[in-house]
Amino acid sequence: MSTVPIEPLLHLSPLRRSSTIHRGPTTSSLNLRCHFTSKKLHSIGRSIASGNSLGFRRRSVAIRASSSDTAVVETTSQSDDVIFKGIFPVQRIDKAEGKIYVRLKKVKENDWELSVGCSLPGKWILHWGVSYVGDTGSEWDQPPEDMRPPGSLAIKDYAIETPLEKLSEGDSFHQVTINLNLESSVAALNFVLKDEETGAWYQHKGRDFKVPLLDDVPDDGNLIGAKKGFGALGKLSNIIVKQGKSSSGSTKERKGLEEFYEEMPISKHVSGDNSVSVTARKCPETSKNIVSIETDLPGDVTVHWGVCKNGSKKWEIPAEPYPEETFLFKNKALRTRLQRKDSGDGSFGLFSLDEKLEGLCFVLKLNENTWLNNRGEDFYVPFLTSTSLPVETEAAQVSGKTPKTNQEVSESGFTDEIITEIRNLAIDISSHKNQKTNVKEVHINILQEIEKLAAEAYSIFRSTTPTFTPESVLEAEADEPKIKISSGTGSGFEILCQGFNWESHKSGRWYKELQEKADELASLGFTVLWLPPPTESVSPEGYMPKDLYNLNSRYGTIDELKETVKRFHKVGIKVLGDAVLNHRCAHFKNSNGVWNLFGGRLNWDDRAVVADDPHFQGRGNKSSGDNFHAAPNIDHSQDFVRKDIKEWLCWMREEVGYDGWRLDFVRGFWGGYVKDYMDASKPYFAVGEYWDSLSYTYGEMDYNQDAHRQRIVDWINATSGAAGAFDVTTKGILHAALQKCEYWRLSDPKGKPPGVVGWWPSRAVTFIENHDTGSTQGHWRFPGGKEMQGYAYILTHPGTPAVFFDHIYSDYRSEIASLLSLRNRQKLHCRSEVNIVKSERDVYAAIIDEKVAMKIGPGHYEPPSGSQNWSVAVEGRDYKVWETS
Repeated sequence: MSTVPIEPLLHLSPLRRSSTIHRGPTTSSLNLRCHFTSKKLHSIGRSIASGNSLGFRRRSVAIRASSSDTAVVETTSQSDDVIFKGIFPVQRIDKAEGKIYVRLKKVKENDWELSVGCSLPGKWILHWGVSYVGDTGSEWDQPPEDMRPPGSLAIKDYAIETPLEKLSEGDSFHQVTINLNLESSVAALNFVLKDEETGAWYQHKGRDFKVPLLDDVPDDGNLIGAKKGFGALGKLSNIIVKQGKSSSGSTKERKGLEEFYEEMPISKHVSGDNSVSVTARKCPETSKNIVSIETDLPGDVTVHWGVCKNGSKKWEIPAEPYPEETFLFKNKALRTRLQRKDSGDGSFGLFSLDEKLEGLCFVLKLNENTWLNNRGEDFYVPFLTSTSLPVETEAAQVSGKTPKTNQEVSESGFTDEIITEIRNLAIDISSHKNQKTNVKEVHINILQEIEKLAAEAYSIFRSTTPTFTPESVLEAEADEPKIKISSGTGSGFEILCQGFNWESHKSGRWYKELQEKADELASLGFTVLWLPPPTESVSPEGYMPKDLYNLNSRYGTIDELKETVKRFHKVGIKVLGDAVLNHRCAHFKNSNGVWNLFGGRLNWDDRAVVADDPHFQGRGNKSSGDNFHAAPNIDHSQDFVRKDIKEWLCWMREEVGYDGWRLDFVRGFWGGYVKDYMDASKPYFAVGEYWDSLSYTYGEMDYNQDAHRQRIVDWINATSGAAGAFDVTTKGILHAALQKCEYWRLSDPKGKPPGVVGWWPSRAVTFIENHDTGSTQGHWRFPGGKEMQGYAYILTHPGTPAVFFDHIYSDYRSEIASLLSLRNRQKLHCRSEVNIVKSERDVYAAIIDEKVAMKIGPGHYEPPSGSQNWSVAVEGRDYKVWETS
C-alpha cells in the first residue's frame, strides 16, 4: 500500500532545544521593523519592477543610515560598481486542478464505446483489464484483441496499458476510446489512470474504477455508470487497492445498460520554473554594499537571511537599520518580506549592508512548508571588489552554470554546535574503552544522543539537501559496529525478507507454509522476516483492518501465527508485524448511513475519525497527513486513540511475539505519533512505508532527487529516528538507470549514493520490489531481466536491504543466495562506507568498506590491483562482485 506526504514536526530533547538551528520554518515573535524613507524607497522599487532589469542600468542606489537610524535612499552615477550579478533558477511545486471523465456511448446495436479522458497535462496511461462472465479467479484479465485500441501493450497476462492521446493540437484534454462488443462474455471493465510523468496512480475512492456491463455485477462501492456516481475523488496514490471478485454464473442480463457521462475532480503537483535575480553594487559615496533581489515567484516571498564576516562563513545578524517588513528570527537570522511589483508578476527588495562584510547568505520562504534555495545550497552573494571577482553574466546563469562563488555554503554557521557536541560524545566513547567495567550501556546512551543530534542536523535542510551527514562523524560506530544504536533500528546487520506476496492469502494456510521454509530462509542468511497484516480485514490481503484484536485472517489463525513466530525465533530470525495504523474499517453506520462507528474491543465512535475526509463524516480533528479515502482515517491526535493503539501494539508484542513493525501508509499521519508508538512498544526494528512520486520533467526523471529523499528523511526526523523508512528514492533511480542505461544517475552531485541511503543509511531500508510494486499487481515493476543488478547494488551497499519473497523462489535464488552469503561473510552493514569509483553511461562501480568491489551495467570495470587481492565472489548478467581474500 502506498503513502501520501505530510509536513512533520521535529521533536527535540529538552537539552537540545536551546541549540535548534534557525533554518526551520518557525514564525518569529520579535518585530524589529526599521523605518525607511517610504517615498524614495517606493520610487526605487518601481524602477526595479518596471523592467529596468535590477534597477541599476543607469544609476546605482545606496541606502545610508541617518543619525536617527532612518534609512535614506541615495543615487550615484557610477556605472562600474557592480561587484556581483547573477540569475539563479528556482523550481517550485504547485497544485494543478482538473478532472477525469468517463463516457459510455452506444454506437449501434451491441456496439458501444467507452471513453476515458483527463483535463490535466501529463503523459497519461490507461491501465485496464476486464472481468468475464463466470470468472472466479482474479477480477483483472486481458480483454479480447478486438477491444484493444491501437498502441496498447499487454502487461503480463492480466492487464493492458493504453496511452491517452490529445483530442486536438493545443487542447489540454487527453482521451482514449475502447470499443465494446456486448456479444462477448465481458462482464465489467476495470481500470486505473497512471501519470507517467510522476509515476502516480489515480483511483476511484482508493479502488479500481469499475464499469459494469451486466445488471448483476456486485456493487463493491466503486461501480460507475448512469446509476452510480463517482462521488469525490481523494488524492493520488501510487498503489491500487483491488476489489472483490466478479460474480460468476452463466446467464447474465444487459437490459439495464445505459449511456452515461461522469466526471470528478483530481489534482496533481506540477513544478514551475522561476528565477531569482541578484545584483550587488558598492556605493562609493556611502561605502555601503547595496544588494537588489528580484524574483518572478508568485505570492508573498520572504527572504530569510544573514551576513558573513571574519572568514567564518557563519550566518550573523548585521547592525541596524534593516529594510521594512524585517523581523528577527531567534537571534540567528533576519526575515524580510519582499515588496510586490505593481505589475503583479513578482517582488523585489533592497538591502544596504556594511562594506566590511564578506557576503550575504539567504534562502527564500514562500509559506510555512515551502523553502527554496540554490540547488541544495544557500544563495550566497560575495562582497568582493570588481577587480578580484569577475562579474557573472546573465547568460551564464540562465544556461544553468552556477557561479563558482555560489558553491561556498555557510554550513558551519548551522552545524558547528552540533558537530562539536557529537565529537565530544565520540571522545566520551573513546575515554571509556580502556576501562575494565562494562561500558556497553554507556556506549548505547551516548550513541543514542549522537543519533538525536544527527536528526536535528537534518532538520536544517528539511526541504532541500542536508549540509550535514550524520554518518560522517559517527566514527565511534566503526569501532563498535555490533552495538545496538537505539530501539527500532536493530544492530545494523539486518537483512530483511518480505515473507509474502499479493496472492499469499488465497491458500488460507500461509502461516503454515512459511513455517516449512524457516530453516531454508535462515540458511540463506536472512535475519528479519516481514509478515503480512494479521488482523481481520475487509480486504483479504489485510490492508483494510476491522477488529484489531481479531487475529484470525485469511493467512491463518492466531494460533498458527504464534506458532510461525516461535518457529522463526528458533532459527534466529526476528519477525515484523505489518501494522496498519492510518485507517480502520467501521462495523456500523451512523444516523446518516455513513460507516464510521467501530465495534470489537476498540469500539470507537466518530470522534476517532478525522474531520476533513468528506466520505466518513468524522468528528475528530483535521488529518495530520493525507487521507486514504477507501476507509475511515484515524485521528491520532485523540488521546484515547493513541492510548488504545499503544496498548494494542504492546499486546501484539507480548501475545504474538512480534519483534518490530512494518508501518503501512505513514504519509497519512504525523511521524511524531509514530515516535510515541515506538517508545511504547519498544520494537527491535521498525520501518515505515513513506511513498510518493519522484521528480520528473517532461516525462523524464530528474537527475537530482534531493527533494524526494528529503521528504522521506523529514518523516524519519519526525519520528526522532525511532524508525527507518523504505528507500523509495533508490528504487526509482535504479529503475531509470537500468532501464535506460543511464548509470551516471547512481552518484549524486557530491559523489554519494543518490537515495536516502546516501544521506541517512542507518535508517534506509533498500528494496527493488514488494507485494505492491511486483507480484500480481505489478504497479511499479522493476525493469525486467535486470533484477539481479538491483540486488547486486542493495546487497553490497549500506542501508538495510529487503529481498522480495517472489525473487527468492525464482530462477534468481542461487544468485541472491551468493550475494547474501557475501554480505554476511564480509560483515557489510547499514553504515558501511561507499566509495563510488565509476558512474558513467553504461557502468556503475563502487568499493564498499575496502572489502567488497562491485559493478553493474554492460560497461567494463575491474578493481585496482595493488595491496588488496581481489577475487570474484558473484557474477551474472551485467553485474560482477569481488571480495578481498
